Amino acid sequence: MKLSVTRDSLHTGMGAVSATIPTKTTLPVLSNILLVAKDGKLVLSGTDLDISVSVAIDAEVTTEGSVTVPAKKFAEIARELPAAPVHIQADGVEIRIESGKSRFKLFGLPPEEFPTFPEVDSGESWAMQAADLHELISKTSFAVSNEESRPILNGVLWQLRDGTASMVATNGHRLARLTVPLEGGGAPEADLIVPPKALQQVGRLFEKDGDVRVSRSKNHLAFRTEARSVYTRLIEGPYPNYQQVIPSDNDKKATASREGLAAAIRRMAVVASDQTHRVRMRFSDGTLSFRVQTPDLGEAEEEMAVDYDGDTLEIGFNANYLLEVLRYMPGDDVIVEFKAPERAATFKPGAGELDYLCLVMPLRLLD
Repeated sequence: MKLSVTRDSLHTGMGAVSATIPTKTTLPVLSNILLVAKDGKLVLSGTDLDISVSVAIDAEVTTEGSVTVPAKKFAEIARELPAAPVHIQADGVEIRIESGKSRFKLFGLPPEEFPTFPEVDSGESWAMQAADLHELISKTSFAVSNEESRPILNGVLWQLRDGTASMVATNGHRLARLTVPLEGGGAPEADLIVPPKALQQVGRLFEKDGDVRVSRSKNHLAFRTEARSVYTRLIEGPYPNYQQVIPSDNDKKATASREGLAAAIRRMAVVASDQTHRVRMRFSDGTLSFRVQTPDLGEAEEEMAVDYDGDTLEIGFNANYLLEVLRYMPGDDVIVEFKAPERAATFKPGAGELDYLCLVMPLRLLD
């Protein structure tokens, strides 16, 4: 194998693939990146067996071939090389890298040892606007569970229905759901549970312009453009019926400035308990009052104007959950709907924004 690439394209390609490489593995080849030189391209691939990434960059290929190279050292070399053409040559498992007056030699492993990527081309396939995919991922995946006791909640539910695509994530205390129109057709009706790490790779690797082609086999998904691919294993099992926990009878509604609400909660969170992060919120006619009391630390109070004319109600929330919801909520205003201190509250963007809903379970108030 013999080829030349620009230093910037090699550095960019390595940065895209390196995040997939596991930090610890019992299979040595997984610490390597597969290099394949063919048809005027250098294709770099990495995998941890659950998620696989492939990136193609332009190259002047003199001799086609393939080799695996130690990912961490190769990435460090690519980062530190001078701004000059990079010449790569492999003879067996010996890889030589030259740029300017710099010379390196690394020892890899035979490409035959590198795992093959999942076969998804025989399954269903559809196109999605990359911008919609970015929105779905960024506005829901923050809410997944990190607890290993319920592995199904460690994934994001991707629901495909006639003309729409929704993503849902929850940890049992908070929930986020976004629905966007699905244009172009071809998508199956399906419930897919996708690891958030794979979705983060999709969000990181694909630009917001253009389309992404999605293919599905029984246990895998592939996200692809002409130059980049992400393959992931799906999480198996039934996702809980999240619609049962979204209240349909919340009869009290307040509209507040999203930034003003977030700023007030951040101030209250300074004095909130490190264990519960509880903030007491009191909705009354035109006013939202905040109060925090933490034994041995202190207390804080604040109030802000809101659009609310219902009965006075006090409810407690985990400040961190509220701040996460408000961080991803689009628009200037947020609509909060609730019914009672022990019932879940929902948060929606102001009129004319996305079909987006977040739910936060309240905390018990102690007088």
